[in-house]
Amino acid sequence: MDTLLSFLPVLLALLATGATAGILAGLLGVGGGIVIVPVLYLVFQGLGVEPASAMLVATGTSLATIIPTSISSARAHHGRGNVDSGILRWWAPPMVAAVLLGSSIATRVDGLALTGLFGCVAVALNMLFRAGAPATWQQLPGKLVQILMAALIGLLSVMMGIGGGTLGVPTMTAFNVPAHRAVGTAAVFGLVIALPGAAIMLLVGQTPADAPAGTFGLVNLPGFAVITPMTTLMAPLGVKLGSRLDGKALKRVFAVFLIAVGTRMLWQTFG
Repeated sequence: MDTLLSFLPVLLALLATGATAGILAGLLGVGGGIVIVPVLYLVFQGLGVEPASAMLVATGTSLATIIPTSISSARAHHGRGNVDSGILRWWAPPMVAAVLLGSSIATRVDGLALTGLFGCVAVALNMLFRAGAPATWQQLPGKLVQILMAALIGLLSVMMGIGGGTLGVPTMTAFNVPAHRAVGTAAVFGLVIALPGAAIMLLVGQTPADAPAGTFGLVNLPGFAVITPMTTLMAPLGVKLGSRLDGKALKRVFAVFLIAVGTRMLWQTFG
């Protein structure tokens, strides 16, 4: 009984993380990984896992949770006509190729390197998620530049354990893609990135010696089992909210969250 009670705060934290990640996935198209990775990183350390190992397992587990979350979110967005098939046709192939490369790299590098990468990108994203940011360009660039952008989004996203929306939505809106269409298209990016990425993390990744119980490869199955139902359940709610709200207030909160977790991870990496 005492053992079960000791895990209750962890369980509640994971449930809350899943709910928050699901709403953000639907509302902003971010896949939820930008929330899931730092929370799992902290939770695993609370269970006695070293920071480097905690980051590796958090990354792999986050990618696994993004698969059902992105399916749920993408279906809801598709029903509202928010998915741009033209962008998907050009961006998906280079994104998959970059994901295969990035996930292979992630299974071989030190977890603290991924922590530093996550921290740097999270801090930088604080600027991209500023509320009311106007489009920088009036249309998407040429196809070659789009292919390179898609590959970079896929590479960074899979190494950080996040869906393509975290980087994809600000990129598309910077090129004047309507916000709701960018979010809906990015929801599909999440599946394109997470499916091959999680498979490699699960099948190829070497489980750290101090990984939490129930970890196979670099995916923690108990964490996946607790978070996934909440993200899948809440993603359509996020889509519904997004159809009614401009999301400016949430973007401000999200930007503050990114700067906080990014700074903490950078401190832990280089401090």
